[in-house]
Amino acid sequence: MKTTHVKRAFKYRFHPTDAQAAELSRTFGCVRKVYNLALAARTEAWTRQERVNYNATSAMLTAWKKTEELAYLNEVSSVPLQQALRHLQTAFTHFFGKRAKYPRFKSRKKSRKSAEYTTSAFRFRDGKLTLAKMAEPLDIVWSRPLPEGASPSTVTVSQDAAGRWYVSLLCEDPSVKPLPATSAAVGIDVGLDHLLTLSTGEKVSNPRYERRDRARLAKAQRQLARKAKGDGANRRKARQKVAKVYARITDRRRDHLHKLTTRLVRENQTIVIEDLTVRNMVKNGSLARAISDAAWSEFRSMLEYKARWYGREVIAIDRWFPSSRLCSTCGTLQDRMPLNVRTWTCDCGTTHDRDVNAAKNILAVGLTASVCGAGVRPQRSTPGGQSAMKQKTPRREP
Repeated sequence: MKTTHVKRAFKYRFHPTDAQAAELSRTFGCVRKVYNLALAARTEAWTRQERVNYNATSAMLTAWKKTEELAYLNEVSSVPLQQALRHLQTAFTHFFGKRAKYPRFKSRKKSRKSAEYTTSAFRFRDGKLTLAKMAEPLDIVWSRPLPEGASPSTVTVSQDAAGRWYVSLLCEDPSVKPLPATSAAVGIDVGLDHLLTLSTGEKVSNPRYERRDRARLAKAQRQLARKAKGDGANRRKARQKVAKVYARITDRRRDHLHKLTTRLVRENQTIVIEDLTVRNMVKNGSLARAISDAAWSEFRSMLEYKARWYGREVIAIDRWFPSSRLCSTCGTLQDRMPLNVRTWTCDCGTTHDRDVNAAKNILAVGLTASVCGAGVRPQRSTPGGQSAMKQKTPRREP
């Protein structure tokens, strides 16, 4: 069996000196400027029915550096600027492949501040990382060790809205290997009252991190609303307070999801979930905030990449499958099942917990889909936007 090492990003906090912070801030600004200039050039060429690729924008970058107006681009490392052009090329590749919308310009206030360095633009020796154009290594908080003998291939430096600095090191991790095979399989029904309901009958409570900090968030937002519009120092501080509350919510939610998905992947060989379209579900004004707080999309994303790492299988069944209305004991399909009905009794005499019954049905149809060869992302790979499972939906006999 061929052994393949997983490339994994290890993210750490670091505390830059004033000189390093100034250098990185300049780099972020130059990366954003080059990306926007290249996007404008490619958009203009697009209107003339011409295509401009990465090589053409790289030549443009060389010319831009020679102009008096953009001479400041020479003050920062050239590698993050070239990487910005590569990222733009990737964005256009996804656009032409109909996997994403047309690339958008980066905003000074709203866009993520980041810069990517390849091996030619950093030095990693004896556990110390030094970036190009810097005399001193970064003061990194090593919260966990890198894999033994790891050599980063890419380093990404970023600053979030709360003002925290991060460095992400992309390394091969030989410790990530397929887990021993097991016969365990589980169906998962996501919800709001309970974040997850498993086919085993276990229910995972919904922490509702956003609701817990809602009063603190509202107070910070009121203080921000009182500040004068513009780039004043007071408004900047108030904006950062709001960002810190959001960061606290996001960190706690992500930590909970990581622990939950890791446990599910370690305990089960096959995991079956519903193929929900969260993007459309959040259009419901009364439930949008609760659905966003539950982070179902992030949960699925974590589950899928961890399953690939550890040799597990994730199956997504059709979103239209009537998992709640179908009796998992006799297969009878109920006509209606309003959301306020949490328990119901079938004609066969079986009393069902709505969510547990749905999880059992999800597991059963997912295992059937696995035998029939249905994919993990049926709605994205099947023409017409519907899964093969749509045709297998049980129908009520006349």
